[in-house]
This record gives sequence, structure tokens and C-alpha cells, in this order.
Amino acid sequence: MSVKILAIESSCDDTGAAVIVDGKVLSNRIANQKVHEEYGGVVPELASRAHQENIVPVVDVALQMAGVKKEELSAIAFTQSPGLIGSLLVGSCFAKSMAMALNIPLIGVHHMQAHVLANFIDDPKPDFPFICLTVSGGHTQIVLCESPLKMRVIGETLDDAAGEAFDKSAKLLGLPYPGGPLIDKYAKEGNPLRFKFPEPRIPELNFSFSGLKTSILYFLQENQQKDPEFIQNNLADICASIQHRIISILLNKLVKATEETGVRDVAIAGGVSANSGLRAALEEYGKKHHWRTFIPKFEYCTDNAGMIAITAYYKYLAGDFVSLDAVPTARAAF
Repeated sequence: MSVKILAIESSCDDTGAAVIVDGKVLSNRIANQKVHEEYGGVVPELASRAHQENIVPVVDVALQMAGVKKEELSAIAFTQSPGLIGSLLVGSCFAKSMAMALNIPLIGVHHMQAHVLANFIDDPKPDFPFICLTVSGGHTQIVLCESPLKMRVIGETLDDAAGEAFDKSAKLLGLPYPGGPLIDKYAKEGNPLRFKFPEPRIPELNFSFSGLKTSILYFLQENQQKDPEFIQNNLADICASIQHRIISILLNKLVKATEETGVRDVAIAGGVSANSGLRAALEEYGKKHHWRTFIPKFEYCTDNAGMIAITAYYKYLAGDFVSLDAVPTARAAF
């Protein structure tokens, strides 16, 4: 009998629904929320309200696209943690209600574990064990993956995430939210070696981006005092130089992780893995260090329900279900 799972993602401001059948994602739908752009960041209360408006139509479209009726579902999965608690509550309440109505199992999924397993939606897939660099607006981690459900964080940021470094840098440059993709866009036209930003000396496999953000702030303030149009006249080179340093911080730690573990299969995941500079750099590092590299499709890098679905599939096979009294949490290790 086929395993058919409906997965729901609502950790932040995107409402996602996906249907997976026997390990193959048949639909992956997302409703974005434009309302946050004018505020320069996600407003939690507005996000949860928009999820309430979007979740029914998004789920309906996902089921229709997959050609699956709700009565045929084997289980319902939802993002249980981490994320904005109001947003998580909308998805979890919907999933629990639907699972109870259909009398089928409920599966809780850790958002960051799902990002890692996004590499298993399409071929080629990494072999176990492999190392995954997960980079997003809220997380920066190096994860040693021993099986689909056995992962261990061996390095993480001590302060800010790489995605936050991109977005805060973009804000300093006067770019609109979300600014990370705009830095990537302008970086393609600039010289990444024109301006030098420091690479922090952090022990072991951990990261730090707070010092880099401070150095970028002082750099811009100093040069704008000399030339008020400094940013405008040098935007591409500034973006390229900032992106170059963030990527070098990430990949130099990744090199150290592969040397310490001896693992040669290397993947990336998370919203920042959609960055074209990081994707290209990973492939270059892979050739230099003889890695097998894996990068998810763009649609599976940012928050999406397809990654929740593939994680739920492995959990279903393992019989890893949660009860109807399961509650979402804003922060949780995996």
C-alpha cells in the first residue's frame, strides 16, 4: 500500500503544503507574504494572521496537483520547531485537526533537519555519512549526518547567522528587505577582492558573524564621511566583497570539518544555499578538495513543505509519530 503524506510548513512567513507519495514529492506549493516588506522584516503577528488565510487554499491546491484525495492520506506532517510560535501554532493546529478528522497518524518535523534532508528529494543523493552546511536567516550549522534520522551538529554560530549577516549588511547599504538576494545580485557585477573584511578566528568548527557586521558598519561610516555617495558609486564591489567574505568564512570551516571527520560527501541546505555565489564556491571547493558536492534545487532551499514531506516520509517508515497533544516550540535542538 502506498504511503501518502500531506506536509505543512509554517515556521516563519511562508505557508507551504506538499504531498509526497512513496518518497516522491508530487506537489510543493507556497504562499508568500508581501506585507512584511514595508516593515523591513517579518512581523510575527501579521505572519500568523496570513497563515490562517493561506493554509486552506494552499493545502487544497497541493492535494489537487498531486492527484491525491484527503481520504487517501496515510499521515499528516507539520513543522513542530523551531520558528515563530504564532506561525507554528497555525500549522500545527491545522495538521492536528485534519489528522484527528481522518483518524491518521501525525508527524512532527524539525525545520532544520528538514533543510538537511532536502538533499534527498531529487537525485543525486549523498551517501551516509555526509556533512551538511545549513545556512539560513536564523541558523548556521555544520551537521554530521549518519542516517536520515540521526544527525549531530558539530559546529554552529556563536552569535549571528550567515543569513542575518547578509540581510543586515544589505540594510546598511540601503537595500530593501529581503536584502540578501540583492547582495547576491549586485555581487555578480562587482570585484570581490576590492575591499577587505576580516575573517574571525573562532575555535573548532564554530562561526561568528557579529564582528564582521560591525566591521562593515565602521567601513561604510568611514568612507561615507569622505564621500557621501560612496555606497552608490561602489555598490557592486561592496556587495561582492561582503559576499566573498561571508562565503569564505563558511567554506573554510567546511574544509576543516571534512579534514577532521574524513567525510567526502558534502551538501548545503537552508535559505542561504540559494545564494549563487555560495553554490558556485561549493562546487569549486569540491573540485579542489575532491568532495562529492550536493546542492538542492532552488525551490527546496528556502522554507518549503517539500523538505518537511521528505523528512516525514522517513519518520513514517520508522514509526516516529507524535500524539495529538504535541505542541510546537520556538527553539529546539535536533
